Amino acid sequence: MKYLNLLLVFGIVAIVGELAGWNPLIIFISSGLTMIPLAGLMGAATEALAVHTGPRLGGLLNATLGNAAELIITIMAIREGIVNPAINQHMLELVRASLTGSIMGNILLVLGLSVLIGGLRHGTQKFDRTHAGTNATMLLLAVAALVIPSIFSHSIEMVNHDAVEYLSLGVAGVMILLYVLALIYQLRSPAAHSYEDAEYTVVAQEAPHWSLPKAGVVLLVATVAIVVMSELLVGTVEHVVVEVGITEFFLGIIIVPVIGNVAEHLVAVQVAVKNQMELSLAISVGSSLQVALFVAPLLVFVSLLMGNPLTLVFNEFELIALMAAVLIAGLVSLDGESNWLEGTMLLAIYVIIALAFFWLPM
Repeated sequence: MKYLNLLLVFGIVAIVGELAGWNPLIIFISSGLTMIPLAGLMGAATEALAVHTGPRLGGLLNATLGNAAELIITIMAIREGIVNPAINQHMLELVRASLTGSIMGNILLVLGLSVLIGGLRHGTQKFDRTHAGTNATMLLLAVAALVIPSIFSHSIEMVNHDAVEYLSLGVAGVMILLYVLALIYQLRSPAAHSYEDAEYTVVAQEAPHWSLPKAGVVLLVATVAIVVMSELLVGTVEHVVVEVGITEFFLGIIIVPVIGNVAEHLVAVQVAVKNQMELSLAISVGSSLQVALFVAPLLVFVSLLMGNPLTLVFNEFELIALMAAVLIAGLVSLDGESNWLEGTMLLAIYVIIALAFFWLPM
């Protein structure tokens, strides 16, 4: 993972390019590349802190900060919409697309790569069916919660526009409550304890051996740097869309989630190669759960406080992609076993969906 830190040099390129008025495409690429190691450093610092706090609090810390980088990127996109009202709707679409892309990418791209590479190296890999089934059920429920306001919004808006926003706020509140209850269950359940202890042992072995102050400083510096890079990246989106000829929608659903989660993606693949499929599954599916049940609803409340309300109203293409991804990933995890062919299937669906979104005019 340390080789990713070499990409930090692009942060200087992005800042100099912004000050010197370079081509926005250069700034977009440079800031995006810089966020890859920054997200990795944030994750490493979180793991180092988790080692010091123990499995219970450490698990809570990971569950809270696991997708912090992507949360920051989306908040900066919402802020950009406030600063430039003319592109506000595009920025909100970018945020919703990045949420869809993150959920879809984790359970198709990341899980697919993990299952494929792990299967090629170890053949059939086994994992706990019960735990995988619980996560799959939670993920299906989370997607259902995102689907409901999207389906009902059209009919509701014809009568009361404000009610769509109220519906999103209500759904967001319920989803965060469900996420909190799931964390409480994991903290109190004896079965979850034994699983979490095993996961904590693996994380403790892989985590950097940093002192508590060092981990805290790295986390703070990485967070501030991600805020700066996110502002540069989001500020160039409109120019990149025009220059490259892609839509904000494709940018949000494919590019932004990859930028914010590359470091975590690599960790999931690495542990699968070490035949720790249980942990790999927890990283990929757990990250999707966090986005659906915590990040998305949290953004609804944050955007309201910022004065630029985001509703949980996704278009039909996003909903189809989400439901397909969740159902296929759930079927793969039903038998408690995985092999390289199942990984290939997950990746094939991801490529098909990505191609469809690339050619989709918005």
